[in-house]
Amino acid sequence: MTHPFRFSASLGGLDTADLVTNARRAEELGYSAVTLPDHFDNQPAPLIGLTAAAMATTTLRVLPLVLANDYREPLVLAKELASLDVLSGGRLDFGIGAGWMLTDYEQAGIGYDTPGTRIRRLSESVDILRALLNGTEVPDSGEFYDIAGPLAAPLPVQPGGIPLMLAGGKQKMLTLAGEKADIVGINPGLTAGVIDERAGRTATAEKTDEKLTWIRDGAGDRFDSIELQTRIHLALITDSREQVAAEMAPLLGISPEDALASPHALVGTVQQCIDEVQRWRERWGVSFVSINGADMEHFAPIVEALAGN
Repeated sequence: MTHPFRFSASLGGLDTADLVTNARRAEELGYSAVTLPDHFDNQPAPLIGLTAAAMATTTLRVLPLVLANDYREPLVLAKELASLDVLSGGRLDFGIGAGWMLTDYEQAGIGYDTPGTRIRRLSESVDILRALLNGTEVPDSGEFYDIAGPLAAPLPVQPGGIPLMLAGGKQKMLTLAGEKADIVGINPGLTAGVIDERAGRTATAEKTDEKLTWIRDGAGDRFDSIELQTRIHLALITDSREQVAAEMAPLLGISPEDALASPHALVGTVQQCIDEVQRWRERWGVSFVSINGADMEHFAPIVEALAGN
């Protein structure tokens, strides 16, 4: 199954006072969604910011990209998600992950457990959230949670429920995502808790091939129904594609050739970028592309050419 292209723009890193204006502009330019990350640095709280974006637009979907499970209690989060889905008229995609940024945990005074522990806790939380949001019986007490439920009204209004996105860059997380998610985000590996050259070495085309096998292992027969997403960390419209790659690749710890082939970099003329995004879908099935809000205007011609195709 080939999914149509869609594109999202992040409102994180932009002036919070301009959030509504930027959301409306994204909708005008043909982006299907706006996103907000979940960190304790200088940006709005994701669910509040996305509620404002949804209320100011008519067709734009909103997506936390992604919430950190360890910062949230499932029943409280389910209530917030259901409310946002109702208020937006069913335009919420729900992204959640195991948490990764070490400085967030330090700021919040939350213990930074091993990746395996955080992923097990996320898996348990996802099962609870799905039950609460679907109005079904909540799973029995598990390793981390003991929640009775149910979730009182309002319940989500989307037919089939709120689409669930899980994202990651390593085997355990991507296998879980393949098993449980409607949308799977393919990320660089961030198990060190920081972004450095180690993450860059996990962002190559060859590593992405490997990540697809992990997603398939988790998904089994349902793989074709999953929408695959990538986030662009290096984005530039330029006539000097090779020069930019040569300058940036050392910072990522990879070769210029690997940088240009990565599904996390989009560099070149508009036509080169269009061709590259089409190659991603042909090779990996990636059809959902997320960019930084600062690049929203520059990449609008790519969105215009590909969105919905």
